[in-house]
Amino acid sequence: MFSFNPLYPLNAPEIKMAGKEFLDHPMEKKINNLRRIPEDSWQKRFERLPQQDQNFFQNGSVALALNSSLIALISNNLFRKILHVTQARYSAVVAMSIVPLTTTAAAYEAVVNHSLRTGKLNCEICAMVRGGLVGAVMGFFYPVILALPLNALLATRYYTAPLPNKDNAVRFWILLSKPIFKKMRFAALIQVSFGAYLASRHYDIYLKAIRMPEPGRDPEEIRE
Repeated sequence: MFSFNPLYPLNAPEIKMAGKEFLDHPMEKKINNLRRIPEDSWQKRFERLPQQDQNFFQNGSVALALNSSLIALISNNLFRKILHVTQARYSAVVAMSIVPLTTTAAAYEAVVNHSLRTGKLNCEICAMVRGGLVGAVMGFFYPVILALPLNALLATRYYTAPLPNKDNAVRFWILLSKPIFKKMRFAALIQVSFGAYLASRHYDIYLKAIRMPEPGRDPEEIRE
């Protein structure tokens, strides 16, 4: 057992060497090197995973994007009722379905999945935070906010509701949006939770992939 003798204190070089030995521990090196594999090498390992894991990693964000489209459609319907808009029903539905779907899926792919594949995201908590933020911003706030200008333009064009002048416009739209955001609070919680869950599952699949032995390499070498 190590004992500290005050008569012979450790000097600075010895402390630095001890810290360097700790940081250069073989297990730490193995983990860091394992997570810095090139993207093409990771892709080859990923293709050897079970098909279920591959499908979930590649298509899991679609579920978050579909929820985003559903929130957009509900928000669009609420704004239309408040502003008494009855025109351009089908074109509004198409726009509110496609735009949030594509933007949410693209945002999740760029922020979470791409970062995992390139080795830039090596922390499960960080991945969950990113997934939750995508679910909150792109999966909830963006669809609701997107429905506001669309229906405002329709209300202005068809004169379906009295609209304020420029001086009171910001306050008017904020007051108009508050009850809608309150009604959609539960949807916000679902999107944040689901985004974090997706990121956690994708991180687990990412770890499975990087732990796969390279093609033609003895798996026993990885365990050593």
